[in-house]
Amino acid sequence: MSDAPTVAVFRPDDDRLERAVDLLSELGAEPVADPMLAVEPTDATPRTDAEYVIFTSKTGAELVSEAGWEPDGETVCAIGPATADALREEGYAVDIVPEKFTSSGLVAALEREIDGARVEVARSDHGSPVLLEGFEDAGAYVHETVLYRLVRPGGSGESAELAAEVGLDAVCFTSSLTVEHFLEAAAEAGVREAALEGLADAVVGVIGEPTAETAAERGIDVDVVPDEATFDALARETVAATSARKP
Repeated sequence: MSDAPTVAVFRPDDDRLERAVDLLSELGAEPVADPMLAVEPTDATPRTDAEYVIFTSKTGAELVSEAGWEPDGETVCAIGPATADALREEGYAVDIVPEKFTSSGLVAALEREIDGARVEVARSDHGSPVLLEGFEDAGAYVHETVLYRLVRPGGSGESAELAAEVGLDAVCFTSSLTVEHFLEAAAEAGVREAALEGLADAVVGVIGEPTAETAAERGIDVDVVPDEATFDALARETVAATSARKP
């Protein structure tokens, strides 16, 4: 029987999930791949009168490319290196990546230069209000374009049932929506309370403070919030915390 810790991961079922599973395996964990997000594109593109265009995900970068978006002198901003790399892979120049890869980090990077500017936020339908409110507080004219909707895929929920059976050592929540969808799946299976109890015995890792707040609001104690809001950091710190707990 393997001593490897079982770690649930909720990334969308594409190359991100494959890379997450590979990384967790390399770190000595036994991954439980349970995609909690599926992408439904809207085929929208950023509005053309913005001076700044903000992207918050690799998915957004790929979808605007597929939809034929062509920037025209806008300052292109990415919330973090993964989004920036995806934009560059699609042929776009990236002007700004904040030092802290979060919504608040992006607001901090731009707030001194966007007073009176038109700022376009192009992202999913479940984006945090932190960006919009932060840019508005800095004096910008803010518009949001929904590039895609995030839904819970059919068949998800294996991890919730494992948690209910105390079969998970750790989980890696990568957004507030993964927390919500995990609990929805648990409720559908009739094991919500048992799953919450199972998480209380597991190491709960989350990718950033907004996700930590969502988890706490729903009765989940968070153990790991990496300083760097990337899956790599989340996986490494969560597995390390799990290994430290094992006798």
